[in-house]
Amino acid sequence: MEKTIPFNLAKAKEIIAEYPTPFHIYDEEGIRKTARALNDAFSWNQGYREYFAIKALPNPFIMSLLRQEGCGADCSSYTELELATSVGYKTEDIMFSSNDTPANEFEKARELGALINLDDITHIDFLAKHGGIPEKICCRYNPGGDFFIGNTIMGNPGDAKYGMTKRQLFEAFAKLKTMGVKEFGIHSFLASNMTEQGYYPSLARTVFEIAVDLHRELGVKISFVNLSGGIGIPYTTDGEPVDIKRVGEGVRRVYEETIVAAGMEPVAIYTELGRYMTGPHGYLVTSVIHEKHIYKDYVGVDACACNLMRPAMYGAYHHLTVLGKENKPCDHKYDVVGSLCENNDKFAVDRMMPFTEPGDIIVIHDTGAHGFSMGYQYNGKLRSAELLLRKDGSVKMIRRAETPADYFQTLDFAKGNYDV
Repeated sequence: MEKTIPFNLAKAKEIIAEYPTPFHIYDEEGIRKTARALNDAFSWNQGYREYFAIKALPNPFIMSLLRQEGCGADCSSYTELELATSVGYKTEDIMFSSNDTPANEFEKARELGALINLDDITHIDFLAKHGGIPEKICCRYNPGGDFFIGNTIMGNPGDAKYGMTKRQLFEAFAKLKTMGVKEFGIHSFLASNMTEQGYYPSLARTVFEIAVDLHRELGVKISFVNLSGGIGIPYTTDGEPVDIKRVGEGVRRVYEETIVAAGMEPVAIYTELGRYMTGPHGYLVTSVIHEKHIYKDYVGVDACACNLMRPAMYGAYHHLTVLGKENKPCDHKYDVVGSLCENNDKFAVDRMMPFTEPGDIIVIHDTGAHGFSMGYQYNGKLRSAELLLRKDGSVKMIRRAETPADYFQTLDFAKGNYDV
């Protein structure tokens, strides 16, 4: 798959003249097209809704954009709940999927009327004490063991901290029914960044079948099934994007074989995609400021792992483009590094690239999800600006770059009294 950029070197220089590197920039048109394709793929389901995973890109401008496309908000913390309400989300526009949840977060979710997804059976009594049990609620299911598509292991839900066992799920539904719950949802997440077309259909079969069993055994009304996230993107150039239309059709077939066959329809399908929605439509733009030649050849840029943690944390691959040198031969091997006092602060290791020198502009692809949002301030580094590239080519700043004043703000720096 060819990695493209919705701007060229001249446009990048124009942007940099106003907003110095490094910065993350997001392609509005690409995000909207992805949202529309997803909604179309599941338009066969009455009640389908995508709840965008705020954790992937917690910016209210992006959230507002997706709200315009009909998406809800998947929140997992108090602050994310506040973000959701700031752009106009309310009640069942919000799905609150959390784990190891503090009392004030449950209380906030109940105050907002959000759909609550319980991660553990012990959270039933905790929620009853901190906010109260609503009439419509969801529980998260973890089937344990390994997750297969065909004969291939795709994930290990048994090693994950999330969700309830099958036995706990039945106990939870029975208990919640006695506590006044009238409508139920089931949520499950079995693997991350899946680009296999069969992931959602396989997950759907697992969840739809247990939904049928719960309905038959306990007489509960299953209003929705939340397939969560997990659909991924191809970070490398030899991968292909997920055919979401094909995925939606695969889930439809399983729905007919299980939910429809059991006479349970309509059951709404929800998703909580983040990476799939915005990942390919974000770019970290950074300038080359140094080169170094010792035992290896290094390209030093003005971004660092504080701007994009995935390569340092996971060894994750992100494609790089040197603007203006797209057609030059990749005949130089570099490590592309930031300035942190950590040797894992590398965006690429032994990467074949065109000759690169100070003054060049490098675009790091696929940073629209879990990029800026995982940023931090180690070494006193400051988080970058976020920009939105509009369809007409204009650029809007949707988050300013941090300043030293931001870094010191929580230290009451102005008083200058640090005696202990």
